[in-house]
Amino acid sequence: MPVTLPEFDYRQFLKTAPTTPGVYKMMDGNGEPLYVGKAKNLKNRLSSYFRGSVGVKTEALVARICHIELLLAETEVEALLLEQNLIKQFRPPYNVLLRDDKSYPFIYLSRNDKDPAHKPRLDIHRGAKRHKGDYFGPYPSSGAVKETLNILQKIFKVRQCHDSYFNNRSRPCLQYQIKRCKAPCVDGLVSDKEYAADVMHSRLFLEGKSQELIYQLLADMESASSKLEFEQAAQLRDQIEQLREVQKTQSVWAGQGNCDVIAQVIEDGACCHLVMIVRDGRVLDSKHFIHDIRTDEKPAQYLLDFLAPFYIRNADKRDWPDEVLLPFRLDDTQVMADAIYQLTTRRVVFKNLTRGERRKWQEMAERNARNALNAHLANSQTVLNRYRSLEQLLNWPQPIQRMECFDISHSMGEKTVASCVVFNREGPASQHYRRYNIEGITPGDDYAAMAKALQKRYGRQQDSKDQAAGWPDLVWIDGGKGQLSAAVEAMSQLELDTMPVLIGIAKGPTRKAGLESLLLTTGEEIDASDHPGALHLIQHIRDEAHRFAITGHRQRRDKSRKRSALEDIPGVGAKRRTALIRFFGSARGVAEASMEEISRVEGISRKLAIQIYEGLHSDTQG
Repeated sequence: MPVTLPEFDYRQFLKTAPTTPGVYKMMDGNGEPLYVGKAKNLKNRLSSYFRGSVGVKTEALVARICHIELLLAETEVEALLLEQNLIKQFRPPYNVLLRDDKSYPFIYLSRNDKDPAHKPRLDIHRGAKRHKGDYFGPYPSSGAVKETLNILQKIFKVRQCHDSYFNNRSRPCLQYQIKRCKAPCVDGLVSDKEYAADVMHSRLFLEGKSQELIYQLLADMESASSKLEFEQAAQLRDQIEQLREVQKTQSVWAGQGNCDVIAQVIEDGACCHLVMIVRDGRVLDSKHFIHDIRTDEKPAQYLLDFLAPFYIRNADKRDWPDEVLLPFRLDDTQVMADAIYQLTTRRVVFKNLTRGERRKWQEMAERNARNALNAHLANSQTVLNRYRSLEQLLNWPQPIQRMECFDISHSMGEKTVASCVVFNREGPASQHYRRYNIEGITPGDDYAAMAKALQKRYGRQQDSKDQAAGWPDLVWIDGGKGQLSAAVEAMSQLELDTMPVLIGIAKGPTRKAGLESLLLTTGEEIDASDHPGALHLIQHIRDEAHRFAITGHRQRRDKSRKRSALEDIPGVGAKRRTALIRFFGSARGVAEASMEEISRVEGISRKLAIQIYEGLHSDTQG
């Protein structure tokens, strides 16, 4: 019987697609890559595949897509190099078809053993490799080749003209004038030794041995400097600087090493482990594994639980790295290394302190793990299953369509802010989030702040004509019995026609995640530990409300602290504030000045000086 492939929900996928540079792998029902591409903006590029008119070939590709995997990059150049590595490894069928059936391009470095006077050249090459020389690639596109050739032309100035043009030159061409070629076609402009060195350096660069090349250039520069050949030393210095600049944007193809880079991200009751595979200093691929977790373990235990089955099982079939780079220190890695050696006689070193390129790989792996986990958490099926678990826990008679959660944030009572976040059956609905500045209460009174927030929220909605459309089924209160009681009292004063159910989220005695209890208005407590899906959904909305409240509080607090007290004094505009600060040197100098000193400032009358002095010292009087 023919296999029915699951339909790819591209609309849901595009909701969570990032707008950053990166690479995408379109996969079929068997998990095999159909097409690999790169984009400056992944969301925009992927959206283009699912629009109306895309062409026959692209329609055939889209019809076979069952899943799309993303690998984020720091820059577009980094994405380009990563795309090249993945195409080399997987050879996806549609990469050839969608490029007009042309063969992959290579970079060709010519060689003529019979002619000692031959000056090697660099060029783009497609098709059969009939000519003698070295071929580097394949590259994913002619654009990638041209970009690489352009870099080489700037740094090493090896000729890129055809032999027929080269053999008929009697004077340097424009490329020599703009310092893109050393003109080996004309005698006396470049020595055979110097040109041969440039060719060798170009070869090292194309082989991915940039670090080795830099060390060699450093040695040559020091040698030239010791011989007082300062012009030559300066040229080598410029080449080193250009190579280092290129390396800054090429963390997917930099340095050396065969390693697996491990990232771990834990969020909202789920954990993502990502393994980024680096061979010969090149990022070749990544694999991620996501699973729901019990929240009573430490992060180190989750990592150990992942590493053991990943490396011990199927050990005989694995492509083993020399190093495994960990996100943090583990105490039991030597046991793991010994077990691997007994199974395979391979020595694998587990490290967590990384620098240079390895640090960039670690950061790249973490970015991709976080993106994969966010996509998983936003997946409609994941959210739907958690809602069903919550409905089962609460014995809810019908599907919960909308939930809201409130939290309070302040610093010792300063600039209190309340947050209200909204979740529907697709997850967070950030367009409906709201913040409320809380005034007129005793500083630090969280109960009064919670009551005030609910009055602001539902007192406004009470007068709204579309009240029913945005009314929540369930309102979560982040706090214990005190906060819940204050919320119930505030809601009862509003005399609402429809009263949503209020439930408090109380932290356990140790305030540890996973030990929360749910407080009902009847006084009953519910333990959610046996319903992990429901617990993770509750933690998600609670943490989102907490994050949103803290962000709002910090913004409000920082804004008030940056504001000058002079701005609150009537009659003191921008010009007078500038004059005061210029006269006394700072706002603090104004505050320390006497009324007589303030009145000496141009534009400040005696009456206004008294007003300024009293305004700046009103909190210390009485």
